[in-house]
Amino acid sequence: MQATTIKLDGALIKRLKAFKPREDTLSAFVRSVLDAELRRRTLRAAAESYSQFLRDHPEEADEMSAWATAPLQRPAKRRRER
Repeated sequence: MQATTIKLDGALIKRLKAFKPREDTLSAFVRSVLDAELRRRTLRAAAESYSQFLRDHPEEADEMSAWATAPLQRPAKRRRER
């Protein structure tokens, strides 16, 4: 792992220390917050791309609507054995 020092001002450090779980170190907490933010942004970009895909391909959007409304409560039909 590459070691990097990031400087934070005193007010931000106080806010972070007050917010972090007691069992976490400040470094671990900052890493988890940054990781969560990057994951959130990645998922948001994926959702936006998928939404654009559905706008560009209305037939796919129709298929997804049909799939989403499939009756899942009833058991699947059994196939006959040959």
